[in-house]
Amino acid sequence: MKPSFALLSAALLLPFAAAKQGRSALHAFQRADKVKEAFNEKLSARAAAAARLEQPSLRKRASPFATNATQKFAVDGTKIPDVDFDIGESYAGLLPISDNANETRKLYFWFFPSTNPNATDEITIWFNGGPGCSSLSGLLTENGPFTWEAGTYAPVQNPYTWVNLTNMLWVEQPVGVGFSQGTPDISNELELAKEFAGFYKSFVDTFDAHNSKVYITGESYAGFYVPYVANEFLNRNDTDYYNLAGIAINDPIIGDEVLQQEVIVPQYVDFWSNLFFLNETFTKDIKDRAEKCNYTSYLETYLTFPPPQESFPTLPDPYLDESAAACDLWDDVYAAALEVNPCFNIYHITETCPHPYSVLGIVNSGDYKPPGLEVYFNRTDVQAAINAPVGTDWAQCTDINVFVGQGDQSPGPALDGTLQNVIERTNNVIIGSGNLDYILSTNGTLLALQNLTWNGAQGLQEYPGKPFFSPYHPEYNGGSVSGAGLLGSWGSERGLTFYQTQLAGHELPGYTPGAGYRSIELLLGRISSLGEVSDFTTQPGGYNDGITIAGNSSATLKRDATGTEWNA
Repeated sequence: MKPSFALLSAALLLPFAAAKQGRSALHAFQRADKVKEAFNEKLSARAAAAARLEQPSLRKRASPFATNATQKFAVDGTKIPDVDFDIGESYAGLLPISDNANETRKLYFWFFPSTNPNATDEITIWFNGGPGCSSLSGLLTENGPFTWEAGTYAPVQNPYTWVNLTNMLWVEQPVGVGFSQGTPDISNELELAKEFAGFYKSFVDTFDAHNSKVYITGESYAGFYVPYVANEFLNRNDTDYYNLAGIAINDPIIGDEVLQQEVIVPQYVDFWSNLFFLNETFTKDIKDRAEKCNYTSYLETYLTFPPPQESFPTLPDPYLDESAAACDLWDDVYAAALEVNPCFNIYHITETCPHPYSVLGIVNSGDYKPPGLEVYFNRTDVQAAINAPVGTDWAQCTDINVFVGQGDQSPGPALDGTLQNVIERTNNVIIGSGNLDYILSTNGTLLALQNLTWNGAQGLQEYPGKPFFSPYHPEYNGGSVSGAGLLGSWGSERGLTFYQTQLAGHELPGYTPGAGYRSIELLLGRISSLGEVSDFTTQPGGYNDGITIAGNSSATLKRDATGTEWNA
């Protein structure tokens, strides 16, 4: 007789329930597989269509930069160690920072001419920050023609390299960084800018790049470098050598460090509470201390759009003022986050253990180098291939103080008129921010901008909340991919464009390559705005035909001043 359901024992019910749950879980996995398969089919269709198009080329070609004067700097793109493809035409080596025949201070550069026909009269420069960090890290992990991302097996061709758009120049500076030669002797950004201008004059003369438009880009501490160097170029009033056309900086330090790093901490932790996962007692203590340190009221008053039309008051620096030591919230939150997640990365707060290994060596939290792994640019075969001084003990970030004495004595460029002058004289300044960056967060950068006056008004008058569209596109390889569609928001006022990407960390072009690429298209004048719905200018093919963003001309993504709410 078939037993009735009522007569089934508990011993039979439990396996039955488990089996049912197992089938549900299996069904969920199958559904996920189907979604991923459909997505992969979509990518394959794009790739197949892309194969019928002429792709951005990295092949060598005859160019105006290949001359007798540049021959000694030429790099054989087929002989880069561990790279199994031709990286294209490039030049690398050392050039002096002055015209002095006995000059011993020289900066190392790696220059990649572009095949883009629109790039014939322009040079785009890239700086990493530090201070003291090599721009080769940006080349290898963000915007170079080949990338070797952390945790990956080998380098891959980068479809989002800025070389597809413009002639790119990566420079290790100031003196003391990377392969650059000489003894550091500067104490501020004005001196740094003068030394770089001397190097750039040497570069222009060597590569006959006179009268070329110059764009200067960078990230992090390059928030100091880029505006100061740009201002030096403008003040020289010499378009034969220093024809500055615009700048772009990502996740930059540009203002008061207390305002950019400390004041915004409680709201940042609250917004990303599911990632920090700090206990209630600790988070309450952070909020209470923020109240006592006047951080909460400060944000409510000054991170507004438009801001109060006055110079923002300064707050005590907890690093310098012992009476304000309890106001060092940034360090305390970081320490607590490491207890919960020992692999917490201040540059991209979603990362968990284990750390992926980095061929660039250990510099920051989140870096890991397995025992026995040789740092890529510290290998003599690599150094010889790229015309670097063979035998140099290269480090991604030097332990030498590149600013003598007490370090960089310059104020933030948003505090002394430097950034203001660059905006007003170029009307082409772009500042980007990755929302998953803890060390220099989006609201900290916005707070610095609200304290800046340019082109007749202080700060941004409206929150930069217009939809930021990154084009749909084919993926050329699985080792370098980027999201598409609505990736963040932006706004532009009086010659300054600000944008944020929701899923990027500190190194924005590395985490969201398509967004970084799009911002450079804007910098170079290839597109009209970051809200433009169109293909990448180097990847035509109609991938974005028929796409509309509701109310794109006027609709905004709104976020309150503390960054705690998104609304469509």
